[in-house]
Amino acid sequence: MKNKLLIPFILLSFLLVVKSDFVRAQQYQVVPIGFYNLENLFDTIDSEGVNDAEYLATGSKEWDGERYLYKLKNMAQVIADIATDKNPDGVVILGISEIENKMVVEDLIKQEALKARDYQVVHFDSPDRRGVDVGLIYNPKYFKLIHSYSAPFRTSDPEFKSRDQLVVSGLLLGEEVHFIVNHWPSRSGGEKKSRPNRNAAAQLSRDMADSLLALNPKAKIMIMGDLNDDPNNESVAKILKATDDTTLFNQGYFYNPFKPLFKKGTGSLAYKDSWNLFDQIIITPALMETNASDWKFHKAHVFKKPYMMNQEGSYKGYPKRTHVGNTFQGGYSDHFPVYIYLIREVK
Repeated sequence: MKNKLLIPFILLSFLLVVKSDFVRAQQYQVVPIGFYNLENLFDTIDSEGVNDAEYLATGSKEWDGERYLYKLKNMAQVIADIATDKNPDGVVILGISEIENKMVVEDLIKQEALKARDYQVVHFDSPDRRGVDVGLIYNPKYFKLIHSYSAPFRTSDPEFKSRDQLVVSGLLLGEEVHFIVNHWPSRSGGEKKSRPNRNAAAQLSRDMADSLLALNPKAKIMIMGDLNDDPNNESVAKILKATDDTTLFNQGYFYNPFKPLFKKGTGSLAYKDSWNLFDQIIITPALMETNASDWKFHKAHVFKKPYMMNQEGSYKGYPKRTHVGNTFQGGYSDHFPVYIYLIREVK
């Protein structure tokens, strides 16, 4: 009985939003959904079949227990801070990438800053040549897991190995939603040369979404991840068919709420004095519909606070990384997390 009484109390706490960007906010529930590239969250164990040599105490990064715990604490601090201005429980669903295994995520959610949220983990091992995977954590007070699976990513080159894609379905406070978590192939070797691999990953994401839409044309799907491409690149704009033009929905396009931010120069990572917005959350048109009693998209953000940034030097304002080369600088990640708000009227 106590749990049944707790949920309405939590929902009412959402309603104490007074910021001007929420119209008549007292009548809405607010749920933050996010994604974060954790930048090489490796444990200290020499795992068979994983290319983790540099992340050992004897490796080039001198990765020991002290540094691992420091990294976990920093990652937990960022995750704990996301979106707490609109929801005291912070981000409800968080897709993650660059994790070595399920154990490192379980260690992460046990950190002091996060343990009260009781996050649960969805993870499958991938055949990635570096040994990193994608995953998802969720707050069980808000989300009930129904089904999850790993969609294998393959190219015409049998030697090429990258991250599989994670598909998660469940109930967000009673309403069915779906997530496809990605970390598309990198630009190693050059953007043009590596482009076909990201295009293939985009096609897989589109196929997974289309399979869900075939079962329910009104399916509410969020495709999230580090896409290693910007919103205007071919993989995102043409193959995944993600746009900020809502008039194209009748032609099979999805909505990309991060494209308007990209047009304004907002980025989630920086390289050679320019910003990229590789980290995105793309949604199906059902999340743009006007039925106020169901979940719908409200706003998109890149989360960045001063403590997550370099404060001086030529990289001032850039994300403060854990390592620069092999030098440990005790930072966070080379990416800023991104998130969106879903809202719906209180019934």
